[in-house]
Amino acid sequence: MTYPRSAALERPIADAALPCPQENAAAPAPTRPKAAAPAAATRARTTLLLVAGMALIALNLRPALTSLSPLLNEVRLATGLSAAAAGLLTTLPVLCLGLFAPLAPRLARRIGAERALLAALIALAAGSALRGVAGAPGLFAGTVLAGAAIGVAGVLLPGLVKRDFPDKAELMTGLYTLALCLGAAAAAGLTVPVHDASGSWEIGLAFWALPAVAAALVWLPQARAGRTVPVDAARPRPLWRDKLAWQVTGYMGLQSSHAYVVFGWLPVILIDRGLSPLAAGFVLSVTTMIQLSTAFGAPWLASRFCRDQRAVIAIMLAMSTVGFLGLVFAPLSSLWFWTVPLGLGLGGTFSMGLTLIVLRAPNAQLAAQLSGMAQGFGYLFASTGPLLVGLGHDLLRDWRIAALVYVVYGGGALLCGMAAGRKRQIAVH
Repeated sequence: MTYPRSAALERPIADAALPCPQENAAAPAPTRPKAAAPAAATRARTTLLLVAGMALIALNLRPALTSLSPLLNEVRLATGLSAAAAGLLTTLPVLCLGLFAPLAPRLARRIGAERALLAALIALAAGSALRGVAGAPGLFAGTVLAGAAIGVAGVLLPGLVKRDFPDKAELMTGLYTLALCLGAAAAAGLTVPVHDASGSWEIGLAFWALPAVAAALVWLPQARAGRTVPVDAARPRPLWRDKLAWQVTGYMGLQSSHAYVVFGWLPVILIDRGLSPLAAGFVLSVTTMIQLSTAFGAPWLASRFCRDQRAVIAIMLAMSTVGFLGLVFAPLSSLWFWTVPLGLGLGGTFSMGLTLIVLRAPNAQLAAQLSGMAQGFGYLFASTGPLLVGLGHDLLRDWRIAALVYVVYGGGALLCGMAAGRKRQIAVH
């Protein structure tokens, strides 16, 4: 798939050279170079606005996932949801990510990537607001709408990075991954205070429509400048038979399952172990804040000090698994110790997944296509992790099932990561 470059980014910058004084001493002072500085400043502002817009989009891709779990017990009491329905509610966003992610490249071909992202932000704001009205039906409908929007936006961002920042792909991937983790941390930590201040779980969830509205306003200039690609243009090459594409997809899905088990069930596990909902939400928020360092730093470390991405992937998966096991089994007095490796590992494994999508694709078209495949099939598989944890706990009444799922999925992610982390690219033909 070929993304249209933003028209604003393609504005030419005056580049005429000053005439040599020795060759034409009597020539009048040239005026064109005077326009170079304003043109360069305009281009810098345009690029800054693009980067800010991408960061704000990323900031909104996790609040719908992390804002629910700290309030899940209260939501169940207020709506009468069964344990199975609550488990479905925590899994539903991930399922929607997987179902709608493959549609993103097709949507971008029809209306342009920038406009598709604007539509996704509007849908995300509407879905987040809908979760705060109409009780359980609104909660489920809003979750589906928000999950669909996140699936589309998450697929399109790596393609934009490959297209607009080909020489800074790892830096930009780290930047928007950092913003994504910051949004997750903010939702995990602030949802309960918003609920306490308003006295309503509905407002606590609907509050997260506001950042999506702000992101849509910032992104609006990009959507206006973007051009639509003809529907029949740039038909993508199928990746279904490409072994490397499936290795990237497997890693993306398995490591994502770790994150969604943590987002959906860690506060519930900690509450069952004796923490208050506020404290459990704070633990999740701190865990997500810790992710910021490796979300930005892991791709940089892999590019600067490693021959490929395999070593960093293995280290991050090990840290994530050790940290989660500590929070499930170790005394609560030591929970902050285990929060550190869990946060570092989750941030690193996720950012490495996005980095693999960008690095293994030789161009923006294949990057968008690989992103749709890896996040579509990957998130569908990732949804099985939190679902198995919920079903297993309902059957066994024991949170050790969460530890077992985490370890098994971590082992699978390691195998896929060792294959996908080798330095190579998908063949263009």
